[in-house]
Amino acid sequence: MELLTKKQKLIIGILFDLIGMLSYVFPGLDVVWAPLSAYLMVKMYKGNTGKIGGLISFLEEAIPGLDFFPSFTLVWCYVFLINKKSTT
Repeated sequence: MELLTKKQKLIIGILFDLIGMLSYVFPGLDVVWAPLSAYLMVKMYKGNTGKIGGLISFLEEAIPGLDFFPSFTLVWCYVFLINKKSTT
């Protein structure tokens, strides 16, 4: 997943956030989605960002009522908008 472009990561992240919100319709989905979302987050973002994002994603999906939190989109914003590395 490290070969994905910035735009592809955003689109996939939004899709993953929408899948996470499906647990409001299908409550049992969190049992499968919580660990899977953590794994996908670690694969999408390398290093500490992916590990911390994965932990947050897992907790957000595992704790009832927190599914509205768009963890993939927020990690994307952190990586590409907040924590941009200077190229100068």
